[in-house]
Amino acid sequence: MNVLAAAYQVLSQAGQPLHYREITDRILAQKLWHATGKTPWATVNAQLATDVKNKGASSRFQRVGRGVFALNPDSPEVSKAAEDSAITAATPHGPISFGKAAEEVLDRYANRQPMHYREITQKALDLGLISTAGQTPEATMYAQVLTEIQRATRRGQLPRFTKHGKGLFGLTKWLGKGLAFEIEQHNREVAKKLRQRILKMEPAEFEALIGRLLTALGFESVSVTPRSSDGGIDVRGTLVVGDVIRTRMAVQVKRWKQNVQAPVVQQVRGSLGAHEQGLVITTSDFSQGAREEAEQTDKTPIGLMNGDQLVALLIENQIGVHRTSHDLVELDEEEQE
Repeated sequence: MNVLAAAYQVLSQAGQPLHYREITDRILAQKLWHATGKTPWATVNAQLATDVKNKGASSRFQRVGRGVFALNPDSPEVSKAAEDSAITAATPHGPISFGKAAEEVLDRYANRQPMHYREITQKALDLGLISTAGQTPEATMYAQVLTEIQRATRRGQLPRFTKHGKGLFGLTKWLGKGLAFEIEQHNREVAKKLRQRILKMEPAEFEALIGRLLTALGFESVSVTPRSSDGGIDVRGTLVVGDVIRTRMAVQVKRWKQNVQAPVVQQVRGSLGAHEQGLVITTSDFSQGAREEAEQTDKTPIGLMNGDQLVALLIENQIGVHRTSHDLVELDEEEQE
């Protein structure tokens, strides 16, 4: 880091004017700059003074007293940094997901123009919107945004993001109402009708449908439990991930219009066999009490799938629906750079 960059960081942290000697002491204490001469204070003073003299109002610094410097609030860079700090302060719960961070950055900084995923990632890091221990956060950003687009498309939903080639992404809402909007509206109507059809199914038919879905999701040995002796469990199977992780699951399904309450979750937990995990699937939703019961830290956790998630997964796996396509001719896109 050079002297001016180090001074800028120190003054940003201080939030108040400092004498050049104090600025120098803090730079050296934080090891922001390695001084080669015997008079580092003189070097810092000279470089700050020269920058103010040469750049004038565009300088990041201003002299406010003899040997005293502060950040120049009229500098474009300083004012932009102040805006960024205000945005960061407005995010009180710490880092957010990569997808949410990308949306935030595009919304505020892209001026309705596509941004490169590396630029999106850097801005999100600068604002403290994301936090990662990985060495390639930009690759994570690219993968997560692209995966979200693909998943939403498979589910017949309108993605938050649009891909423009060469690693560029934008927001779908910039496009306004058009073909994509009309398709999404059609798919919403189909999803609504699919949900209505599910609600009219006989219990055994609904359980069989869930069995098909679980198989599509990677479950093996899926079996519908005889209704006379299910003990609250409707379907059993083993979730297999990469031929390595195998988790025995006991599933209860509720073709209900009213929300599922905590006692149902307790019943499922009490019906679990040895080494089994539980899952409740409903066409409705879950009460807050049910969600809290499912997440009890001192008990076996119970997974919850509500009606929106159920319909989305059915559509994604083309169960109860089928896809139609029309050929649109587009220029080739260059892939990630």
